Amino acid sequence: MYLRAVSINIDDSVLVRQSQSGDTVATERLILKYQNRIYNVILKMCGNSHDAAELTQEAFVKVIEGINKFKGRSSFYTWLFRIAVNLTLNHCQRNARRMMRSLDAEEQASDGTARQTLKDFLSDDGAADPAVVAQSRELCAAAMKSLLQLDEPQRAVVVLRDIEGMSYAEIADVLNVELGTVRSRLSRARGRLREILEAMLK
Repeated sequence: MYLRAVSINIDDSVLVRQSQSGDTVATERLILKYQNRIYNVILKMCGNSHDAAELTQEAFVKVIEGINKFKGRSSFYTWLFRIAVNLTLNHCQRNARRMMRSLDAEEQASDGTARQTLKDFLSDDGAADPAVVAQSRELCAAAMKSLLQLDEPQRAVVVLRDIEGMSYAEIADVLNVELGTVRSRLSRARGRLREILEAMLK
């Protein structure tokens, strides 16, 4: 179960040091600060709200267990995303066939979170025209379905760059790859997405 989000303005490095000293309140604040972002990134990578919730919890368990090993060579934000993304990539590789399920299966999720968060990314929340709303939902469906057709490494760079807004350097750090690999992988992924979407919308 997720902790209730609150407004937090304390610097990560301070919270990390406090957590490493056994301060459970500081650890809770770190979780509160990033749990929604981590969940949304995982959700867009795996396409299933139940799996995303479990993977988010698993990521934070690993963070809590490993916080004393964090040396600050990268930002806490990057370290956390590396843990979450690696968990998700491993999960997707183990469940490749299930990850290729149609958007219809995703829409059966009780909370509808995946559709809403991706809709927020792709469309104008303020659209009042029912035709515009319907079109936005169709675009959302096509985008989610096409995203899930990418292989996991390509899906990861698209989510981190185009949805999470990370820099190329941050993505390279999270995925533990060269900067050039990030650029080429992202270029191929965007090209593949374009092909899939064009085929869907013909």
